Amino acid sequence: MWYVYILECKDKTFYTGVTKDLKRRTEEHNTSAIGAKYTKGRRPVKLVYSCKRKDKSRALKEECRIKKLSRAEKFSIINK
Repeated sequence: MWYVYILECKDKTFYTGVTKDLKRRTEEHNTSAIGAKYTKGRRPVKLVYSCKRKDKSRALKEECRIKKLSRAEKFSIINK
């Protein structure tokens, strides 16, 4: 199972990614050098949305779709 997730950064921006382990990946974004360059300077980050996908291909397609959304549209899916 793959997860598509959105993190809210300290500066209120959003970061979208995919992973097989949400807890580990969120922790990496907050504490380690393995976290994304984007989130490293915007810590702490908070997991605000996630959804499951059956395989990596579907997860990556959903990630791409979400990244194209406006901030308002991202708020909409987060608040569902």
